[in-house]
Formats: sequence, C-alpha cells, structure tokens
Amino acid sequence: MNDMTPSSQNAVAEKARALPGHSTVGTNDLDAAVAYYDKFLAVFGIGRVLVQPGRAVYYGHRTLEFGVLKPFNGETAIAGNGTMIAFEARSRAQVDLAYATALEAGGSDEGAPGPRGPDGSDPYCAYFRDPEGNKFLIYRTGPDEA
Repeated sequence: MNDMTPSSQNAVAEKARALPGHSTVGTNDLDAAVAYYDKFLAVFGIGRVLVQPGRAVYYGHRTLEFGVLKPFNGETAIAGNGTMIAFEARSRAQVDLAYATALEAGGSDEGAPGPRGPDGSDPYCAYFRDPEGNKFLIYRTGPDEA
C-alpha cells in the first residue's frame, strides 16, 4: 500500500531522474577513445570508475554514468543515425569549455555554443561529434548553478 499523497508523490518524482542509468558508445580504437573521453569528461569532474582491459572503460562521479566500449558482437562500431547523448552542464561557461575541449581533443563541430530557445533564450546548447562520429549535446537550462 502506498501512503504517499499525490502531492508528495509529485515532489519525489520531481527530485528523481528515472533514466538513463548510463549510456555507452562503441569504438573501434579503445585506446584513442579513452584518451579522448579522459580529456572531455574531466571538464565535468568525471573520471574512470570501471576498466575492463581491452573491452571497455566506464566513467562517472561515483557509479557508472557513461562508457566507451568495443561492441560485444565483435563487429565494427558505427555511430547511430539519430542517436545523441546529452550532458547537462552546471553553467553556460561549462558548456563553452566542454565544447572547446571536445573539439581540441579531436571532435568535430555540429553546432557552436549559443541559446536555442524560440526567443533567443534557454536552453544554451552546443553540439559536437566525437572522433568516431557519435553525436553529443552539452546544455544548460536556467540560471547557472552556484
């Protein structure tokens, strides 16, 4: 039996994020991909949390949040058409830094940082692809975190 009122259920739902648990991208060159993601994810204070030598490296704050891996089936890794992974930034400056870091580490531009709202306001976004063509979005909605 659920003792929570509808309003307390909504408050809990607003605080919790249900998905994703973690996201992964495939790679054909694990060493190169790890070098790229070590630099890029450091902008968010994210480091390695699990290494499976020759197979995968997972990143996160305390638990798995993102991984780069060789496909389990042994076939060539390819970027998904229509697939994109988004990272929420703490500030617009972090959007700018993450985007610049991604490009400096070997990524390619898919949309420079800037406001994307209908009136030139929120959200503030930047788009790029990693060296293997996987598409990413870095965004900040609302005021910067303190």
